[in-house]
Amino acid sequence: MTESKIGQWVVIGEGARRKVLSDAPDLMIVEFAFDKGAVGAMHNHPHIQGTYVASGRFAFTMDDETFEIGPGDSMVIPKMVMHGCTALESGSLIDSFTPRRDDFL
Repeated sequence: MTESKIGQWVVIGEGARRKVLSDAPDLMIVEFAFDKGAVGAMHNHPHIQGTYVASGRFAFTMDDETFEIGPGDSMVIPKMVMHGCTALESGSLIDSFTPRRDDFL
């Protein structure tokens, strides 16, 4: 396990931050917290991502499709698929990445 940034909040945009909860070379768990109106910019990466909505509501875009997700919803984002979100309410997402996102450490 890499200890350098485990448990530390990192600002990723206005009203948005992330915290690595745990990691191993093949898996990483990260909490993302968003204030109402904060944006997770569209992006892609070579990792498979699982997202679970712990709280709040989000307008989530994957490729060209936008949909609303809320508490208890989850999804899998395939590698290299463009995705992003806007917080409709303050809330948090718990994301898993495989393999680990070394750029977060």
